[in-house]
Amino acid sequence: MNGKQNTSVRGLAREGLWDNNPIFRQILGICSTLAVTNMVLNTAVMCAALILTLSLSSLTISLLRALTPRNIRMMVETLVIAFYVIIFDVSLKAWWPDMSENLGPYVGLIITNCIVMGRAEACANNQSPGVALLDGFFNAVGYSFVLLAIAVPRELLGMGTILGAAVPYFSGPYWDKWIIMVMPPGAFFMLAVAVWVFRSWQGDHES
Repeated sequence: MNGKQNTSVRGLAREGLWDNNPIFRQILGICSTLAVTNMVLNTAVMCAALILTLSLSSLTISLLRALTPRNIRMMVETLVIAFYVIIFDVSLKAWWPDMSENLGPYVGLIITNCIVMGRAEACANNQSPGVALLDGFFNAVGYSFVLLAIAVPRELLGMGTILGAAVPYFSGPYWDKWIIMVMPPGAFFMLAVAVWVFRSWQGDHES
């Protein structure tokens, strides 16, 4: 962020959702962007995991910041993040095993996602619990918005479905499915398009 952080709800929302969006402004945390965005449902579950983890870990780290020695703060942050990720992962395996199998190791990789650790370092260690919670929430929602914006066209163009439901025309004989869209190259392509579109739009509104 540039300058002093705006700690109002509106300021935090604008930073996380638009001005400092983790994907199209910072190009952070793109591993899951490329890995899970071939299906909208998988992406939505991954986004839910990130929103819960980033919000609650930011809150917890802020609450513990006065008790955490500076020389071990990153280890404490990692343990806090891992705690929430493990809870979500175990719950997913217990209540939705098929989805857990679809996502594979990617839920666990949230522990090492640079967005989560970055917000812990940039905000949660320096701000009150309320500000840290909102900062984590809005950054996670901003990240999720871009992931879903990538996932919808990938599933639609590549499989002719949205959330597994067939879409007229795209699922019919007149549409030749773009299989590349549900393959890794399709993820790179849609990520590039999303970054280009959002940055261009942002630049037009700033000028």
